[in-house]
Amino acid sequence: MFQEFGWIHLLPLVKGAGLTIVLCFFATIFGSVIGLFVGLGSLSKRKFIIIVCTWYIKLIRGIPLLMLIFLTYFGLPMIIDGINFSKGFSAVLALSIYAGAYMGEIVRGSIQSISKGQFEASDALGLSYFQKIRYVILPQALKVMIPPGIGFIIALIKDSSLVSVIGYIDLTKAGRVVSNLTVDPIRTFLVVALFYFVICYGLSKVSRYYEAKLTQSQ
Repeated sequence: MFQEFGWIHLLPLVKGAGLTIVLCFFATIFGSVIGLFVGLGSLSKRKFIIIVCTWYIKLIRGIPLLMLIFLTYFGLPMIIDGINFSKGFSAVLALSIYAGAYMGEIVRGSIQSISKGQFEASDALGLSYFQKIRYVILPQALKVMIPPGIGFIIALIKDSSLVSVIGYIDLTKAGRVVSNLTVDPIRTFLVVALFYFVICYGLSKVSRYYEAKLTQSQ
């Protein structure tokens, strides 16, 4: 028996929104770590590292996210015996790999925006490579990274709806379940869209606040 859409159906949508936030949180953390190493590697003095990092970025950015999700959930268990990833782990893995490529480009561009004088001054002080990156370059590049980084995270939250194809109960999947129960897809997905808007708008406000603070400090 079909149900009329009501307040009771908001609960699974709220849970789905929470799982979407958790999913994107971990994907952002892991993707940022990957992106940091990939971005630094693409600026390395060693040609092999540059080639590996550059092709990682090109390959991942050239593959649709949906295909990446299918490969991590269905493909890897078929290629490697004994591997059986959960839906949540596969979703985090796919989004992290995807985010790593884009974050890598953001890191690379942000570091390249730092004037060469900063690198030369670090070398003159006798700092090692890691000391130079840790104490001189990254603190300055971070100011450049955050606005486009938040912009990408907003896009990632919306793209994360694709994980519903493997059965992960995110906001979009919860919306489909409620829609099937109520046979009221318009009202259901209007509420789903509202949840996405609230999450993304909150992040955009954080980005604007940071940009305003950054402008005032300059």
